[in-house]
Amino acid sequence: MRNNRRALRVGLAFSALLLASSAVRADDYVDKAKTYIASITKAGAGWTGPTTGPAAQGHRLVVFVNYDQRNSGGRAVGEFAGEAAKIMGWDYRVLDGQGTVSGQTTAMNQAIALKPDGIILGSVDALEHNPEITQAVNQGIKVVSWHSGTTAGKLAGSPIFTNVTTDPTEVARAAGLYAVADSNGTAQVVLFTDSAYQICVIKTNAEKAAVEGCKTCKVLAVEDTPLGEASTRMPQLTATLVAKYGDKWTHSIGINDLYFDYMAPSLQAAGLDGAGKPRNISAGDGSESAFQRIQSNQFQMGTVAEPLRLHGFQVVDELNRAFAGAPPSGYQAPVHLFTPENVGSDRGPGGIYDPANGYEQVYRKIWGKTAG
Repeated sequence: MRNNRRALRVGLAFSALLLASSAVRADDYVDKAKTYIASITKAGAGWTGPTTGPAAQGHRLVVFVNYDQRNSGGRAVGEFAGEAAKIMGWDYRVLDGQGTVSGQTTAMNQAIALKPDGIILGSVDALEHNPEITQAVNQGIKVVSWHSGTTAGKLAGSPIFTNVTTDPTEVARAAGLYAVADSNGTAQVVLFTDSAYQICVIKTNAEKAAVEGCKTCKVLAVEDTPLGEASTRMPQLTATLVAKYGDKWTHSIGINDLYFDYMAPSLQAAGLDGAGKPRNISAGDGSESAFQRIQSNQFQMGTVAEPLRLHGFQVVDELNRAFAGAPPSGYQAPVHLFTPENVGSDRGPGGIYDPANGYEQVYRKIWGKTAG
């Protein structure tokens, strides 16, 4: 609850900064939102991450525990971490948490039983699974994570070496301000979240604050729908929302792209134009299916994408630093929004976000594994 309140205060503080005083007109907020969106849609930013660190620490067994292999974001990070682990010369395994707390507990216990040198967590909640994580660390296993907490770096109350993520509050605020800017200050938004995950709650609070900072915008509803049940819940929920709000529903914001995988068919079945309302925005991941929808202008207009391959390489680099007894790198990738206007740039394997900043060459040089 404390973290939720902190995220809400951050969002409200940003709104206050934009408004500056009660006398400022609503369209000033919209103008500043448009300026901000222009800054995070630019392509070709240079590398701002580490350039030094320990060389590859030799043969290791590493296990990637993903919260749900059905979610393309975490699955992709696991695949790219496996690519980086191969460069290192490490053995690598992937275990599926199946989208449930019990499934993730089982996967964690299986990982520990393998007696690996390191475990990488993919969205496995650090606090929910603190007992298993602590058990692993107490056995000398190094643990790093991706999206396992609400901040990058060290996580309060957790022995995880470091957590890799783009700033979730900034990602969420970007999605909210995009709805404001795109609507020219008339957005009426439905938010989709999963309150089982603290990071989702924090994102949704920040989205809500960004939208409501626009005095002529409105949040119509916050729909709490478990990610693990999106395939079964979203079709009927979408139909219900269409019937309830009709044309009033101008934009949707989901905490990641998965909701829109299952929303799009229902919107199409309702006879809605894929390029019309509601205009769907994702605050996270940047899945291959999301890019396809944005590129074809069909039932999704934006995603604040994660650099999934870069993050796969980063979690391996952070784990290597842990093996070497070095501190974490402290790197945090900047926020980047994809829209129909810039969707053709900074794309890589599978069509996902892959910044052209030379990160692979930098990491290979740090590891002493330059390509021959």
